[in-house]
Amino acid sequence: MIHSELDAAGVQGAQLRAAYQRCRALNAAHGKTFFLATRLLSPRQRPAVHALYGFARRADDVLDGFDDRTTAARADELQGLADALHSRLVLDRVEGDDPVLDAVVDTARNYGLDWQLFDDFLASMRMDLTVTDYPDRAALDRYMYGSAEVIGLQLLPVLGTVVPREEAAPHAAALGKAFQLTNFLRDIDEDLTRGRVYLPADELAAHGVDRDVLSWCQQNRRTDPRLRAALVEQHAMTRRIYEHAELGIAMLEPQSRPCIRAALTLYSEILDCIEEMDFEVFSRRATVSNRRRLQVAGRGLIDAWRARARHGEA
Repeated sequence: MIHSELDAAGVQGAQLRAAYQRCRALNAAHGKTFFLATRLLSPRQRPAVHALYGFARRADDVLDGFDDRTTAARADELQGLADALHSRLVLDRVEGDDPVLDAVVDTARNYGLDWQLFDDFLASMRMDLTVTDYPDRAALDRYMYGSAEVIGLQLLPVLGTVVPREEAAPHAAALGKAFQLTNFLRDIDEDLTRGRVYLPADELAAHGVDRDVLSWCQQNRRTDPRLRAALVEQHAMTRRIYEHAELGIAMLEPQSRPCIRAALTLYSEILDCIEEMDFEVFSRRATVSNRRRLQVAGRGLIDAWRARARHGEA
């Protein structure tokens, strides 16, 4: 299967093909929902998506690996990753052997992805080394632009559009933002264990929630009524962002729409789950069942086959 994808994408050379295979393996192992949705894209699109995921995963592993590396060591590692990508992508200078960078640079050149998108992403990753709280929505939005919205903007050329790309871009960025906000709501417990709170402090404070309240919730595995009220508000805001993002699906190439619709459906259903469990995010993890994933993927696969057949793609 992977070889047919690489052939369809025009990836040549044993080293480069192995690099893309490495990224695909990372996606399959660590991004199960995302990988499942990627299967709905045409074969020619999949390697690029795997490459972008592989690079994002590399940066994420620097930040969140549970080991004894110091903050300074992680900062040095992240800077080394940034320098290596800049050297390859901007200066056209290859130093060392790094299959993930081989693949992502090839993708960036094939789809005209600017270095600035990667630089903005890495800037937000650097914030995660030292920033643990966000005082207001503006501060959180600055972080999410680099950590989530640019991912949507990177994927947009791969997905293709039937309108000018700049018209679809705000919706693509909104989808990345909606996905990340969903993660923030689902993973409050896990993030707090890492010392981080990814909800605006002033919006929590409006409901009487601070770190002491969050710590009480974590210790007692219960959601305090004040936090529940705050989460209801955050949940509604995230739902509105999904609605804005969904408007962009019709702007994509028909072959790409089933994939993005499936991803949006599955991720937004995590929001449904959070609401159904009455925001008890410290005692349960909101997930979509494997059965539901396969149901959505199966429907999307049929739609994807039909779209590709209409446009002469396998």
